[in-house]
Amino acid sequence: QVQLVESGGGLVQPGGSLTLSCKASEVTLDSYGVAWFRQAPGKEREGVACISRNDDSTYYRDSVKGRFTISRDNDKNTVFLQMNSLKPEDTAVYYCNAAIKGYSGPAPRDYYRTDYWGKGTLVTVSS
Repeated sequence: QVQLVESGGGLVQPGGSLTLSCKASEVTLDSYGVAWFRQAPGKEREGVACISRNDDSTYYRDSVKGRFTISRDNDKNTVFLQMNSLKPEDTAVYYCNAAIKGYSGPAPRDYYRTDYWGKGTLVTVSS
């Protein structure tokens, strides 16, 4: 059974740092695009950062650019999210998502997408 397990969350003061980990079992993460999402209380889930499966291109939402870094360690089958200069508005449950998509044939109906999600890790930024 495929599992994504997030870890590394916790309580940190504003300006502090945390590194989140997303470790996979029964799936090889370097074959997937991997993203971090977060959901704050009373708010919708939003994408934070992602890393592509083809060339490891990275993308970030504007509010975390320059502060967060997503990376892979294929030997450990793990994706990381390094979070620096944390702000109270970064407080949320952070989720890891691994996705693969493509076409099994030439027709539009041949499109497929498979997503896996972790259960999340709580990050609280507070003094």
